[in-house]
Amino acid sequence: MHYRSEFPFLPAILLAACASTTWAQASTSTPSTPGDYRITFTNEGGSDLTLTPLWFAFQDGGFDLFNPGESPTAGLELLAEDGDPSVLIGEFNAAAQPGNRQGVVLAPAGFPGAPVVEPGETGVAYITATSPASYQYFSFASMVIPSNDTFIGNPDPLQYQVFDASGAINDPSGVFTIQVFAANFWDAGTELNNGQGAAFSTIGGSPTDTNDGIGAAGDLTEFLGTTTPSGLTINNLPGSADLVATITISQVPEPASWVCVLLSVAPAVTRRWR
Repeated sequence: MHYRSEFPFLPAILLAACASTTWAQASTSTPSTPGDYRITFTNEGGSDLTLTPLWFAFQDGGFDLFNPGESPTAGLELLAEDGDPSVLIGEFNAAAQPGNRQGVVLAPAGFPGAPVVEPGETGVAYITATSPASYQYFSFASMVIPSNDTFIGNPDPLQYQVFDASGAINDPSGVFTIQVFAANFWDAGTELNNGQGAAFSTIGGSPTDTNDGIGAAGDLTEFLGTTTPSGLTINNLPGSADLVATITISQVPEPASWVCVLLSVAPAVTRRWR
């Protein structure tokens, strides 16, 4: 089901989510307490594809974001079609995991109307994790744009064990890194992949709803030669082996003030998507 035809969400929506008292787990652009965790999201820039703000969560292994072959939840469908994480945020809250933490990594440079992460950009957010030894696992999702309903995310809630049993970062370097390749793109199965009515595209038209279940995404060739609302022409698409995005999680020592998001660059230690 298509929700919007142009800019799928405004910065104000996500800024409100960051400040909302309905989910005190909001991420910030600078550390707010000693020992906060830094989450970075980099669009590696090997193609002309853009990524919407990254929704992420620390969970106990029981939050199942999606299952291949099954229909997405309403929250994941909205994110995959329009890049809007607001309903997914509510779904994670409804899972009622005590101490859960979730947030959104934005890139305010983005393009007008949407704080997306364009090729070569990095967004960063900070979050206070409660009992990391109990919430060792990491889930994430972001829409690939332009597309009808292509996204990245992890179907296995146990795939990324960010913290070990003692609550320490589960990597000797102190930086847990996730690499996402084009082969890891998912199709939500909720819109026909012909470019018509796709958010963040100037193709126009109206989308055709489908109910195919989540599966591996196609190559997005229908967008070659088209432009995004920011004027970026899609001339370069990634091959399946190309690195598209990198996510890092690390702990920082110093507290600072609350705001919502800025750009940053963080070091990376390689962990391939499995």
